[in-house]
Amino acid sequence: MVAIQLERDRVGEAPTGRTPRTDGSFEEFYGEHRDRMARALGLSLRDPELGVEAADEAFARACQRWSQVRTYDNPEGWVYRVAMNWARSWMRRKRRERDKQPLLISDSESEDRVLDVDLERALDSLSAEHRSIVVARFFLDWSVSQTAAALDVAPGTVKSRLSRALAQLEDQLGVREAS
Repeated sequence: MVAIQLERDRVGEAPTGRTPRTDGSFEEFYGEHRDRMARALGLSLRDPELGVEAADEAFARACQRWSQVRTYDNPEGWVYRVAMNWARSWMRRKRRERDKQPLLISDSESEDRVLDVDLERALDSLSAEHRSIVVARFFLDWSVSQTAAALDVAPGTVKSRLSRALAQLEDQLGVREAS
């Protein structure tokens, strides 16, 4: 029972049997608090559009549970917390989606397509010098001399860096030719 009461205190719920803190309808609550809540969330999240979206999502959830939410000591605080939790989850989901997407998504007119996420992650593990040579040689399809001129290094440097980079990529991707 103590754990339940502590949880209610933590999330702002009113103990059972308490009279509603907000006597008005959800529409009144929404009209009074929505714009201010959206602005506050926009400031907290550093994204006004996401703040509006989070506020709308939280108010929709409050509407679904209005008979319960209206009894809380701070219904506006509940809406704010729900909105922040929703926004954080949304941002995590977007970050995971972005991390899984290939860096190079091309349209049907493009000749080059990089769709292998493992390859992109392996490329990310290369040093900038090695990665730039791999990209120049295979993505841009430049010759050794073109790559050397563009990167202002000797052709031998291009060859040695390319050899090391390809060996590292083979190791990371588990692609070793059978001898």
